[in-house]
Amino acid sequence: MLKIGLIQQKNKSEIEVNKSKLASSIASCAEAGVELIVLQELHNSLYFCQTEDPSLFDLAEPVPGNSTAFYSGLARKHQVVLVTSLFEKRSAGLYHNTAVVFEKDGSIAGKYRKMHIPDDPAYYEKFYFTPGDLGFVPIQTSVGKLGVLICWDQWYPEAARLMALAGAEILIYPTAIGYESSDTTEEKSRQIEAWIISQRAHAVANGVPVIAVNRVGLETDPSNQTNGIAFWGSSFATGPQGELLAVASESEEVNLIVDIDLKRSESVRRWWPFLRDRRIDAYGDLTKRFID
Repeated sequence: MLKIGLIQQKNKSEIEVNKSKLASSIASCAEAGVELIVLQELHNSLYFCQTEDPSLFDLAEPVPGNSTAFYSGLARKHQVVLVTSLFEKRSAGLYHNTAVVFEKDGSIAGKYRKMHIPDDPAYYEKFYFTPGDLGFVPIQTSVGKLGVLICWDQWYPEAARLMALAGAEILIYPTAIGYESSDTTEEKSRQIEAWIISQRAHAVANGVPVIAVNRVGLETDPSNQTNGIAFWGSSFATGPQGELLAVASESEEVNLIVDIDLKRSESVRRWWPFLRDRRIDAYGDLTKRFID
């Protein structure tokens, strides 16, 4: 069994306060015997993409840099594999939404740059992030081969499939998603159900566990164009048949700890051999934008 910690946190405007809280949660998870810890998307700060503000590029950091040094130290101190989510400054005018994975000794095991970049009201990520160029490549760690993707990637079955085909033993989604205040109760229900169902489907279709870690709490819109985003939490873990193993609160901070049997994927794939029966000879049109 692999013991995994999902840290679901409410963020404040003070970056050092957020990092201090994360450090405390990481220590708590490690004390409970956790070997793999996953943090939410862009966990150092508030979700700054609610507006388009050039000054917010100052939040970005090089990789490696100050934040990687900080989280490297925590991974090494607590002997855990740690999945982080950072605003990467690659060069002047070139920025990415980047997951950095640390090995138990604090070394960088690998990184993934978010491939699918949204541009919706209150989620103006195309203003800040260049689409990733590292592809869908799992990151080898001492606890397994991790298929790390980020938030908007979670809606795309192609991304999950490519990670699985490359040998990912578990799919991991650091996330920042929530409700807009004008959404009706019915619309809120539809949105969160679609979010959960989509990721559970990735587990089923690929025969691998899925981990999704979302932030929680209301973050106001600095522009006052909306009433902000109420992040819906609900971080969860599934097994390789999409079965829910653990689900966090929709409104509260929590360190959700779950045991996952990575060996079970082999049995599930023998029962449901989806990878065997794929018609790879017939999927060429998937590379087209639309089929007229």
